[in-house]
Amino acid sequence: METVAGNVVGISEPGVSRGRRVTGWIITGLLGAFMLLDALMKFVQPKQVATAFVRTGWPIQLSVPLGVILLVSVILWLVPRTAILGAILLTSYLGGAAAANLRLLNPLFSNTLFPVYFGVLVWLALWLREPLVSALIPLRKAS
Repeated sequence: METVAGNVVGISEPGVSRGRRVTGWIITGLLGAFMLLDALMKFVQPKQVATAFVRTGWPIQLSVPLGVILLVSVILWLVPRTAILGAILLTSYLGGAAAANLRLLNPLFSNTLFPVYFGVLVWLALWLREPLVSALIPLRKAS
């Protein structure tokens, strides 16, 4: 067993196949691209973003700070060493989005729970790609 910067390398985690990791990274890539685009739109502030901020009652001045929070959270989630912190921050961000939709009495399954679906996918992708997370959250019976 060899260590690099305090991390054990060369250990094959039981039950973590290459296919599972690839699937996790594919989900990560798709979600990451979507959320990075969302963060970028908060910086650029096209008409659709400004309209959405007015409709939800959020001041447009909060667009850039929200974009920064989202951008930092996504970057942390994409980097394996900080992925768990990033997932926690993204979960918090998405929870705030769900609460905002709930406050506006938006339709439950299409609008209000949409950020919750993303939060589940964030953790699913991390569970698939990171053995530590799958060890902490066992989704199958121990044999």
